[in-house]
Formats: sequence, C-alpha cells, structure tokens
Amino acid sequence: MQKQERSFSDSPQRLRLMEGQNYFPGFSKMTRPPPSQVLTPLVLGTATFNIQYNDDPFSLPSVSIVHRALSAGIRAFDTSPYYGPSEEILGQALASEKVATEFPRHTYQLLTKVGRVAESSFDYSPAWVRYSIKRSLRRLHTDYLDVVYCHDVEFVSAAEVVEAVRELRRIRDEDASIRYVGISGYPVEVLAELAELVLRETGEPLDVVMSYANYNLQNTRLATKVLARLRAAGVDVVPNASILGMGLLRGQSVFDWHPAPKGLRDATQKASEVLREQQNEKLESLATRYGLESWIREGSAVGVYGHPLEATDGSAPKLSNGQQLGVTVVGVSNVKEVDELVAIYREVLDDVVYSEGKSSTKSVETAELTKLVRSILGPEWLDYAWPSPGEGYVNTLPESHYQLLREQTTPTTL
Repeated sequence: MQKQERSFSDSPQRLRLMEGQNYFPGFSKMTRPPPSQVLTPLVLGTATFNIQYNDDPFSLPSVSIVHRALSAGIRAFDTSPYYGPSEEILGQALASEKVATEFPRHTYQLLTKVGRVAESSFDYSPAWVRYSIKRSLRRLHTDYLDVVYCHDVEFVSAAEVVEAVRELRRIRDEDASIRYVGISGYPVEVLAELAELVLRETGEPLDVVMSYANYNLQNTRLATKVLARLRAAGVDVVPNASILGMGLLRGQSVFDWHPAPKGLRDATQKASEVLREQQNEKLESLATRYGLESWIREGSAVGVYGHPLEATDGSAPKLSNGQQLGVTVVGVSNVKEVDELVAIYREVLDDVVYSEGKSSTKSVETAELTKLVRSILGPEWLDYAWPSPGEGYVNTLPESHYQLLREQTTPTTL
C-alpha cells in the first residue's frame, strides 16, 4: 500500500477534529470531509450485547468492556436497534462515570442502523426512520450519530431503500444529527446493485456500505465479486463485519439460529479439530487474524486513514500520515476478548503496516494454516453464501408497531 498525499491532512478541518471540536457547522457538503478521512479502522461490534450471543446481555461487564476498548485505542462502536438491548447497554456504558469522565463524546464514533424492527419485520418508511433515529440518540446518550445504515437491505424493495436513504440525508442536512449514511446487508451482489441504484437515483453516492460474513476464512466474495463495483458506485468506505461468520468459525458448536447448512457446520468443526489437534491452534484465533490482516490489505482502497490504536489518551481520533487501511468490525463479550483482539490487531499492524513489505513468521504461518482450513472446506463450502432472505420470508409488522408510530406522529393536544 502506497501513501497518498491529501490536502485535507493539514487543513483547519483536520486540526479542529484533533482538538475534539465539531467541524460540521451546518453539515454542508463544503465542510463535510469524506468518511475515509474521519472514521477509524477498527470498530467494536456490539451485536454480542444481545440474547442471540449471550443469555443475559445485561449481566455483561459492558462498562469494563467499553472502557478497556477505549483505553486500548479502539474508538468506534457499531450497534443497532435490532440487536435487542445493545444500544441501551452501550449507551449506559458510555454514559457511566468511569467512561464519560475519561472519554467524552468527541473521542469515539457511533455507528447504528435503521429499518430492521424484528426478525421478520422491517419498516423503511420516513416516519419510522425519524422515530428510530430519535430513539437511538436517546439510548446512546448523544446528539449525533457518526454513521447510520439502512439495516439488512435485502429484505425490502429497492424503492424502500432509496426512500430511506433520502430521509436519512434529509435528517443529516437539517440538524447534523447524522454525519454519514450507508447501507448494510448480507448478499454482496444486492449491496452493489443498491449502491449503483442510489447513485443513479439521487446523484449522490452512499458514504459507507457494510458487508458481513462475506470476507473471512470461508468466504471472500466481498473482495472477489463486488468490491470494484462498490468503488465504481462512489462508495467511500466498506467495513467488513463478522470475520468469524457470526460464530461459524470457532471451536464451539455453532448457534442453533445460524443459517449455515449442516454440511458447512460440519466442515468448519472438522477444520477446528484439525487445527487444534495437529497445529495447536484455535480456529477463532486464526479466523480473527486472517480477517484483520487480509482486509487491512484487500479493503484498503475502500478503507480509512485514521490512526489505528494510537489515540489512547482521551484525545479525539487522529488522522494518519496517509496510509489507508481496510475497516473491520469485531464483536466481543468480555474484557478478555477485547485484550485478545487488541493483541492480535497490534501484531497485524506490525506485520502489515510497519513491516515495509516484509512478511513476518506469523503472517507466513497464517497463510499456511489458511490453506489447510480451505482444503478441508473444499470447493463445496468455500465461498458458499446462504440465502438471505431465507425461503418463505414475508415482512410482517405487528399492530403494536403501527400503534407506536401513530403515537409518535399524532400531535399532542394541550
């Protein structure tokens, strides 16, 4: 990766960012730098603050997790209203005295979503988008959101996605409570098609498109199938989430709710056993290192310039010296996992960013073990993508949802 000279690096906007000031007055296009010059390359995912991953998410040491992450230099958090109590838990942790005293709002970034209400319930209407944004602001104890995605866009029509994007941009331009607008989802071809459509229909590209479970040990379709299309559609940043494939690439049994078919589950469990017994290696450790190391490189063209893990003193996230790094979102459930993530990420940075092109012993070992795992997966499961939506999906919104909307939009009579 070559360093690129950018006029923004010494601009007044950059200096105000580093001083922790809001440099988005009126949030006009003239004062809004591209997200690649603002966002950070490692994002802590909080989908784990939910019953899908933890039986009692409220019992998680969320304050300690958030404080440890911030102290280690992780300065961005990804969440969603769909992740059960995730927004509330994250917001309470960020507002806690332990965290807020040391890390005020300008020192970290918040990325959340709109549109997905429940497992089979979606509402991309302007009224719901506005309500959802207000609710997220309240839950997260903030007056602005750094990124807002339309959540799991493959479950609704293209017209609904465009309408929701327009509404998010209206909110952005009205009061700057949103800084950047994007979409997220699973089928990478759908993400590319919608990015192209938004550009055609609105004349403005999406700021960010987040893909999940499509760039990891098992599946690299994000890079091989659509990355060039996303760039051509003007998308500035493409974060890669779920490098463990939503828990597929780990030693423990796969979650019951996971959409992977039995054959893929069996193949990954076999790979885990071979790694453990023959190489004394955990599948989840290899998958984490592979995901971080490979996407830093592969995703660099749609990455960010933020300093990785360097702003550890309560200052605002700083901009780097011009090296662009792919963005990865990684979820954790405890402080130990934060420490393990940071340790692996630091190793990866040493090998990829600071090694001047030389491959370390660890990088070579990762490449060899990756080949082993992929040989076990075989052509049947390598780059396999499960269908999303699944068979029989119908969008169903309960009456309680419409009642909530009516309550929010009906003027109060005094």
